[in-house]
Amino acid sequence: MRTVLITGASSGMGKDTAKKLLSDGYVVYAAARRVEKMRDLERLGATLIEMDVTKDEDLVAAVARITAEHGGIDVLINNAGFGMYGAMEDTDVADARYQFEVNLFGLARLTQLALPHMREQHSGSIVNISSMGGKIYTPLGSWYHATKHALEGWSDCLRIEVAPLGIDVIIIEPGAIQTEFADVLVGPMLERSGQSAYGGLAHKMAKTTRASYAAGKATPPVVIAEVISKALKAKRPKTRYVAGKLARPLMFLRKWFGDRIFDRAMLLSTR
Repeated sequence: MRTVLITGASSGMGKDTAKKLLSDGYVVYAAARRVEKMRDLERLGATLIEMDVTKDEDLVAAVARITAEHGGIDVLINNAGFGMYGAMEDTDVADARYQFEVNLFGLARLTQLALPHMREQHSGSIVNISSMGGKIYTPLGSWYHATKHALEGWSDCLRIEVAPLGIDVIIIEPGAIQTEFADVLVGPMLERSGQSAYGGLAHKMAKTTRASYAAGKATPPVVIAEVISKALKAKRPKTRYVAGKLARPLMFLRKWFGDRIFDRAMLLSTR
């Protein structure tokens, strides 16, 4: 049985992926800051790890524990992350740095720690949860999109580096998924920009976001869990998997119609 470590497993895509991989027969370590939110995973057979991906000591301790108990990590799913929105001008650089610490540097450090075992056994899978936001952009999301665009390029380079060592790097690009994303996004965005020179845009963006992620309108997170399961079972997985509401049409529009048309579409969406 292969051993999986999945971060951000306390809710949404992370939790549903942990459940799916448990049912697939993997040994699953579920990591998150909110351990109490993962007790249902524990009852299903997962081992829980309290982890803040911005704390190096948490990452080192987790990998050491898994290595002691199961020899190492065979599948690393870098799922922890969040969306920080607000006008670029209104966002404190310290907050922007924290966005990068969670969405990029934390997962990069964890990947560094997991790689020696994968190299030694000449096999392994690294699954990075990016976003359609790694290929497109939306108003007031400059720092969030910066992290996801960076993750895409980082993953591409890593894939080439480790492919000769028998290790796969897989990028998942979800669309609008029914998670805590909108709740985490809207409140702080309005605090930063709701009363600033960008206030009109911020309130329109809040309305659009709430509508897109309203109950029953966004894609259930289990869809992403099934995509990840499929990718891990593939003898030769794709480099990227796209799934979820709006992902394919928006990425198509951005790729084939150019910046000006996409800019116009984004502005129209916040009217």
